[in-house]
Amino acid sequence: MSSRLASVGRRRTAEDLASVAGPRSPEKAAAPTPVSVIEPSTGWASLALGELWAYRDLLYFLVWREIKVRYAQSVMGVGWAVIQPVFSMLVFTVVFGNLVGVSSDGVPYALFSFVALVPWTYFQNALTGGIDSLVIMSSMLTKVYFPRLIIPLTPVLARLLDFGIALVLLMALMAWFKAAPTAGVVMVPVLVILMVLSAAGLGFWLTALAVQYRDVKYAASFGIQLLMYAAPVVYPVSLVPERFQTLYALNPMVGVIEGFRSAMLGARPMPWNLIGIGAVSAIVVALGGAFYFRRVERVFADVV
Repeated sequence: MSSRLASVGRRRTAEDLASVAGPRSPEKAAAPTPVSVIEPSTGWASLALGELWAYRDLLYFLVWREIKVRYAQSVMGVGWAVIQPVFSMLVFTVVFGNLVGVSSDGVPYALFSFVALVPWTYFQNALTGGIDSLVIMSSMLTKVYFPRLIIPLTPVLARLLDFGIALVLLMALMAWFKAAPTAGVVMVPVLVILMVLSAAGLGFWLTALAVQYRDVKYAASFGIQLLMYAAPVVYPVSLVPERFQTLYALNPMVGVIEGFRSAMLGARPMPWNLIGIGAVSAIVVALGGAFYFRRVERVFADVV
């Protein structure tokens, strides 16, 4: 009798709790908990280009933040984008143009060197600014998920502002020397794309390596300075023996610089062979760097 009463009491208690909670919806009972699983992919999908587009707002914010941080509390502001190529032009004009007497394809050496310094300064600054970017953004890496390729892309895109300012100064310098651009100026957007692709591709490699090997930052800074002399910044391509020019053009900045000179000064025809070889080289370096970056990014949070 007592056990039967206890059973009834338990039943009533359960019924009372159910009545307080209200009727149970079968849809709510059957609704599964959403779970997102992030797994490494292979092949072309591993580049996650769709994710880069989905996170474009984050990329825009980081690029804008990079620009503001660099110039917000600067005395000279965007003037630093002018000082570096201008002072380099003055030094090169005195040393290589006047003292050494390097050929400038019949145009004033100051203009000859400045046309090359505009794309080269962008390339150099985009690389040096991106090498240590993953280490600087370590707190963000360990807290939230987003396509890690955004981080080395940020300085590459942010430095385009400096490039644009230097390009305006180049136009002023051309007006001073009474030089007019040629019909080849329509190739400038293509050369800019090739320049950005070259900086991004090499940046992917160096940024990924700098996370695991911190001395890459110092070695790369020194190597980039030497790399300038492997590009026709202070001398024309005509000084390179013709049998070596195919190998020389594997540096994609060779075609970019000579293309800029041809478009802006017209001293030599558009170097289609150099641009073609450099474009293939830049695409290979960019794809290889992106795949390598995606392959090793899974350990970034552990070693950063």
